[in-house]
Amino acid sequence: MNSPQKSLAKGSPAPGPVPEGLIRLYSMRFCPFAQRARLVLAAKGIKHEVVNINLLSKPEWFLEKSPLGLVPSLETPDGKILYDSIIVCDYLDEVYPGNKLNPEDPFEKAQQKILLKCLHTVTSILYQILSAKKDNQHTTELKMQFFEEFKKLEEALSKKNTPYFGGESVSMIDYMMWPFFERFVAFDVQEFLENTPCIKAWDNLMLQDHAVMETYTEPDILFEFYELYLDDSVEAADYALDICSR
Repeated sequence: MNSPQKSLAKGSPAPGPVPEGLIRLYSMRFCPFAQRARLVLAAKGIKHEVVNINLLSKPEWFLEKSPLGLVPSLETPDGKILYDSIIVCDYLDEVYPGNKLNPEDPFEKAQQKILLKCLHTVTSILYQILSAKKDNQHTTELKMQFFEEFKKLEEALSKKNTPYFGGESVSMIDYMMWPFFERFVAFDVQEFLENTPCIKAWDNLMLQDHAVMETYTEPDILFEFYELYLDDSVEAADYALDICSR
């Protein structure tokens, strides 16, 4: 695993062409959506390079690489651009050989998309909690809303009666979900895992997955990052870079 590189910010020159044989990921070390792409790249063993972007001080050229100004974004050696985490991950799974992460069965694939809709509701409340913390507001009611939606994921996994959301082994849906679970400690909702035994068991299994281990960020570093993020600090993107480079 290569050491993470300092993020490019306003005034930084644009990187050159993508080298042949590689694909370039525009990312940010702490972004859960970008981590989705990094998980898929790691899981499939795809040769790539990562260009980290400071999302609070974006380089002027970045909109050419990501029209929405968000990460992840992919760039191919012939200059093609793709963005949006789900689109990027589906593309990587379809184009590159090796272990297929999306199910072949259309019904199973549709079921995973339904789970993603449920996850979207859960993550939306997570970011409301984060926003409330930034404004020094109480989060008790939001946490109750979170748990009501979170229980639906527990029910889905219990009903499926498999170790993973995708079945007997890790699949795309598990990688799409994982980055948000990794950040539970930063969002102050870690306690809810104790009341969802199926998800807690899944969480423990995911921590043993090689792609998760390769992209994992320690909880204390995530917590400190979000403290800086809530203060709108442009230094947040490169927090603890020296530690993660060791």
